Amino acid sequence: MAAVAVRPASLIPVPRSPQSVAPGPVPTSAPAEIGERHSPACRAVAYQRVLHQLVRRELRLLGELSSWAPAAEAERTAALTRHADLIGRVLLHHHAVEREAVWPALLRAVPGDRVSAVRAAIDDWTGRCARIDHRLRDLSTAARQWQVAGTAGARDAFALACLDLADAVDAQTADEESVLLPLLGEHLDSGDWAAIARSSHCRLSAREQLFVLGLALEDSSAADRARLISGLSPATRVAWRLHGRRDYRAAVVRLRGAPPAA
Repeated sequence: MAAVAVRPASLIPVPRSPQSVAPGPVPTSAPAEIGERHSPACRAVAYQRVLHQLVRRELRLLGELSSWAPAAEAERTAALTRHADLIGRVLLHHHAVEREAVWPALLRAVPGDRVSAVRAAIDDWTGRCARIDHRLRDLSTAARQWQVAGTAGARDAFALACLDLADAVDAQTADEESVLLPLLGEHLDSGDWAAIARSSHCRLSAREQLFVLGLALEDSSAADRARLISGLSPATRVAWRLHGRRDYRAAVVRLRGAPPAA
């Protein structure tokens, strides 16, 4: 297979310092086999934050990387559109878990005098995330059109769809983190979150699971990375140590033209 020339992106993440991490729970999970073994309320909020950070970063990287990719180079097009598909599946699953399990559990947990206000916030979340899910399907369509057409116009439409989606996710997750996540950390019952964590598994292959773990680890602080690793199952921890970290680094170099931050 011929090597693909890739220009390094300017948005490559760097590990965050402890001071740059928002106060409160530390990210301890990502979809599919990333463990949940700390305080349940903290884990619930941490799951949200790490997924938000991962998706925001990767959508913006995709927009930049694709904007100058060769329009008709099938291998490069496939790599970028495949990554967009993975991030889209992760985000769609995340929204489904929130919609079907997390927010109903929160509504059951909040005091009666706050139910109306929380329900209004969830209704706003529902509408905004439905629009994001629709944009994810539009992104899939743009990806297929680029793969088939191989033109600069199709490439640019894909890049713009990534950036528009990144803007929408930025705005929606910022509001969710300021309004709903504090309520989640304050009120969610530990048993409810444990049940959600046990039953909510994103349908990813073993290789994709380890890749998503790498995405979650990459721009975390050293303390956050330690907590992520400690929350893994023993089998997943061994797989990450033996080949997951190496495979992740190689995949990131192919995708971005630069190694991961850490």
